[in-house]
Amino acid sequence: MHNPKWCLFFDFHTMPACPDVGAKFDVDAFVNHLKACRVDYVVFPARCNLGMAYYNTKVGIRHPSLTYDLFGKISEACAAEGIAISAYINCGLSHEEALLHRDWTILFPEGYSYKPNRMSHFFRQMCYNTAYGDHLLEMIREVVTQYPISGLFLDCFYTEPCVGVECIREMKRLGYDWKDPKQLAKYNHKKIIRMAKRIADTANSLKQNLLLYFNGLPFEDQQDIGTYLEYECLPTGGWGYESLPVYARYARNLGKPIVNMTGRFHRGWGDFGGIRTEASLEYDCLYGLANAMRITIGDHFHPRGDINRAVFTLVRKVYSKIQKFEPWLDGAKALTDIALVAPKPTFQTPAIDEDQPRCMEAVKGATRMLCELKMQFDIVSDTLSWDGYRLLVLPDRVLLDDDAVTKINAHLDAGGRILASAWSGLDPEEEQFVLSDEWGVTFRGNDPYDPAYLLVSPLLAEGLPDMPLDFYSDGTKVEALHGTEVLGEIVAPYYNRHWDGEHGFVYTPPDRITGQPAVTRRGPVAYITRAIFTGYHHYAYVPMRQLVSNLLQILLPDPMIKVQGVPSFARITVTSQTNRRMVHLLSYVPERRGPNIDMIEEPIALRDVQVSLRLDGRLPKSVYLAPDRKELSFTIENGYIKTTIPFHCGYSMVVFEER
Repeated sequence: MHNPKWCLFFDFHTMPACPDVGAKFDVDAFVNHLKACRVDYVVFPARCNLGMAYYNTKVGIRHPSLTYDLFGKISEACAAEGIAISAYINCGLSHEEALLHRDWTILFPEGYSYKPNRMSHFFRQMCYNTAYGDHLLEMIREVVTQYPISGLFLDCFYTEPCVGVECIREMKRLGYDWKDPKQLAKYNHKKIIRMAKRIADTANSLKQNLLLYFNGLPFEDQQDIGTYLEYECLPTGGWGYESLPVYARYARNLGKPIVNMTGRFHRGWGDFGGIRTEASLEYDCLYGLANAMRITIGDHFHPRGDINRAVFTLVRKVYSKIQKFEPWLDGAKALTDIALVAPKPTFQTPAIDEDQPRCMEAVKGATRMLCELKMQFDIVSDTLSWDGYRLLVLPDRVLLDDDAVTKINAHLDAGGRILASAWSGLDPEEEQFVLSDEWGVTFRGNDPYDPAYLLVSPLLAEGLPDMPLDFYSDGTKVEALHGTEVLGEIVAPYYNRHWDGEHGFVYTPPDRITGQPAVTRRGPVAYITRAIFTGYHHYAYVPMRQLVSNLLQILLPDPMIKVQGVPSFARITVTSQTNRRMVHLLSYVPERRGPNIDMIEEPIALRDVQVSLRLDGRLPKSVYLAPDRKELSFTIENGYIKTTIPFHCGYSMVVFEER
């Protein structure tokens, strides 16, 4: 099976009370719409989260109003047209089976079999340690052996911890303290990975080369289990526009094909009457492609089989525009200068490590800042390689164990640079900087000032207001070692924010320069004492971005891309194929409308955009705009190839052909 490229994903969660499931389904019309969208891969449910099967199962529960093998018809029709199909099976939820087999469900630590909010999809969940685990495997055997499928999409795979008797007894036997929430979460993690391996082993024993994806299982836990990755992200459905930039730059480094799953819905999955604007769906798709991901667009199939022509029309419009770029997308890899090192818990579940949300805030803030500065970067975890990058950014809470120290030393020995902030660089116990000489500072605890103001030296003053600047974040107190440059100092307030029994001290103007370092540089290592990236995530204070920009000009004076005439909201990435590089320029603005929705309604036009791509020893042959191959003139200056895009609207791909 080839890797998915142009994909559609269909939910099909139908209430048992629905009286006419599949009654008006026209499989030929459905497949014709797929063909019109030039789709090569489809995911469709064999069993939904209600526990309803849509095929002729002998072990599960076929929907009571379905009179024929719906999944069989769809899978056979897709196979006949050369469209690969994966069977969707919801593993963590199966509400009808949970009704009939209460002993198959999770017993939540609070003592619930059903959580109080009955309108949540997850108010009851299935426990893989019960007979349900074997039942699930039997349904998988049916689907894999009976239908011409190319893979399995296993949804809601990660379930919450269970204190049912099966789990309790195993935890006692293995020495887990089930009363400790952290140990309970670690055991639960082990249990879920074990079930994923059982499914993978079963499926692979029945059919080779299946596409397997376990939605909800952390990506790195699927390295030896699944075959490809999908990142689910509906920006208007709760994910927002800050999530995809993080996961795109992280997941693409894991050595597996990665698909960007967006959706047509305005609010969230199952929003039958909601549909995205063309520009917003186009932006999601293009953003993924510009970051070396492929695309899938999610929809919800109507229970009766009615075809939503408006959705197919929208998908066809978007796909027909961007499929023209396929020659420059196939096999393209991201090119980067920088590795943004994620703190250890970032891609774990919060139940396993309570620091996860805080670490994610730092990564999101750093990601947004580097995107706005047009830096080319990957996001790496502690298990991935840090080799080959010119600069490492350690945002706010990257604590260094022995493995991380080895990686840092190798990076510095290779001539690399480092930008660290706040607690990054401390040992895991947060007692001292592990590489104090390299960092050039000594840790003296957490900074007592609230707020703390920044006053920079002339070397960092470009573009910054000539005034004490609030960091809008907490941080560390350090002393500079001899020979360390102090590029910024802390200005103390008259008093900290506090309540003294008479007054709330909320007016806290800057008072005096303390001499305490705020920004330092020791050779290749620059350090900011405050959690600047977490602060940027919360408050988006532009002077803090300018401070980082000024430091990057020192640490990385020749970045891969330089641009003029490009606003901060525009995004630029670089990908490569053999003998050519592609620069992707996107100009769309997610505008906050009301308290919860960020909306993209139209692309933004730009004129006379100047793009300079670092040569890196390559010999340019021609420069043009894809897909029309419109030639652009270029010059070579100071190690860069420079060209100008006369007119741009929404998306441009500039192709640099090389000898």
